[in-house]
Amino acid sequence: MDEFQIQGTVMAKQRCFLSFTSLLLLLIVFLAGCGGPQSNGNTKAGNGMIDTLDGGGFGGGDNPQVNYNPFLSNALLPGVNYLYEPLMVEDNYSCKVQPWLATGFKWQDPETLIFTIRQGVKWSDGQPFGPDDVVFTLNMMQKYPALDTQGIWQSLNNVTAQGNQVTLKFKGPSVQVFERLLQQAIVSKHVWEKVSDPVTFTDPKPVVTGPFTVDSFNQEQLVLKRNPNYWQADKIKVEHLVFHKAGSIQVEQLKLARGSYDWNAMFVPNVQQAYIARDPKHNHYWFPAGGEISLGMNLTKAPFNDLAFRQAMAYAINRQEISKKAEFGYVQPASQTGLSVPGQSSFIPSDIPNMGIFPFDQQKALNILTQAGYTKNANNKILGKDGKPITITFLVQNGWTDWIQAAQVIQANLNALGLTVNVQTPSPEIIESRRKAADYDMLFSVHGGSCNMYDTYNYLNSRVDPSVNYLHFKDPAVDKMLDQLQQALTVDEQKKAVSQLAEYSYQNFPDVPLWYGAHWFEYSTKRAVGWPDANNPYCQPGDILLVITHLKQSLE
Repeated sequence: MDEFQIQGTVMAKQRCFLSFTSLLLLLIVFLAGCGGPQSNGNTKAGNGMIDTLDGGGFGGGDNPQVNYNPFLSNALLPGVNYLYEPLMVEDNYSCKVQPWLATGFKWQDPETLIFTIRQGVKWSDGQPFGPDDVVFTLNMMQKYPALDTQGIWQSLNNVTAQGNQVTLKFKGPSVQVFERLLQQAIVSKHVWEKVSDPVTFTDPKPVVTGPFTVDSFNQEQLVLKRNPNYWQADKIKVEHLVFHKAGSIQVEQLKLARGSYDWNAMFVPNVQQAYIARDPKHNHYWFPAGGEISLGMNLTKAPFNDLAFRQAMAYAINRQEISKKAEFGYVQPASQTGLSVPGQSSFIPSDIPNMGIFPFDQQKALNILTQAGYTKNANNKILGKDGKPITITFLVQNGWTDWIQAAQVIQANLNALGLTVNVQTPSPEIIESRRKAADYDMLFSVHGGSCNMYDTYNYLNSRVDPSVNYLHFKDPAVDKMLDQLQQALTVDEQKKAVSQLAEYSYQNFPDVPLWYGAHWFEYSTKRAVGWPDANNPYCQPGDILLVITHLKQSLE
């Protein structure tokens, strides 16, 4: 399910253009008049089991082919993610790590990580799973760098097994690599060692440890069936999962509204009317926070290099208005700490109020500017410390409709404060080029949304290139904090290091977080219950192995 695991500048953000919104809503209303929610034919299997759940579209492009290779981007996702498993599974809402193919892990030192491998696990062909499979998988990724999509071998030096333990030795302090390891699927040595070229291998008959195996695929529909050899089969209450070749976004939204899917992850204009109202008893949605979309200011030039000016911006912008006018009210104001709250609130120092979220208070903003020496002229325009009215160019990616609408709210807020803000909408490529060259005043910056806290704050690392440090930020104190985080071995040590970075962001405003990108998630309780939601946020919607082990048959 889609996620805003956002890093860097031009992101893999699910763009949803709103030009078709009015037409879409009219079509949904028309469909609503043609009868109640449409059944997709799913029936209950009895004995507490659900026969079939429908999860929407699969990947593979316009001409999907059989491909279950978990290393390849054109594999049939999300199906593959129910087949192969990682060593540990992370709840990406609160960032808690849970044992999976490994029962535990330990950092012996910042360069040595030891996993204890679960015993009694079998591959779907009945062969035993063990440490040799883990060592083989990682070594194959070194031999074929194209498979190392997480960049693990940039840091890893070697991997060995002894007994039921696998030891990873790194080239230097590498605690930040841990979350990347948790995303790495483990494959079977006895199958993959016979593959001549794993980079092109489509894995047509996957042998897996996961909760499902492949039942059928015909380019239009992918069906997975419950794996009877699964090591925690007692937790899997679904016999079949069905996915389809996705149509246009309009078609997919209409199918969701008609009740064709048990769950999906898509942007829906007016989800209350388009989806919830169709079946208020069973239809639900939850859009938890992802990465932060922030006001990024050019820290190499005035007035943006002035802490007081940036602090004033934190109060000057109406985040709730942005949510309402640009994002259908789906998103929440973002924390100045750089963390996604409330899920990651346990990392925030206790002395920071309101989880680091600033209120809209233009008088407070004006007071900060006045105290810092900014004045106004007879035309009520704020003057810079050079005595000239402050005029700001705000760059927003052309075609990114919701961001343009958000920029217009910001423009109106700052103009009302006494600044002059001009919004320009060049292409994303031009903005990226100007960002790297520090040739801009303001633009949107995006970061966070990940449990990899090092990556969350690495955009402030002055030792990396502008594609990462895209605000051209420099502070040796932050570099030192990142080094401490990189070597933090325990959860308590990591939280201490993160809290320092959160406190710094709250006090120094390297940028000004505005709202969170949403994890889109719609689901029905007609056939299954146990979905994560705001009242029971046991994981993010996209943590599918955690979700599938929580689902149970609806008794309604």
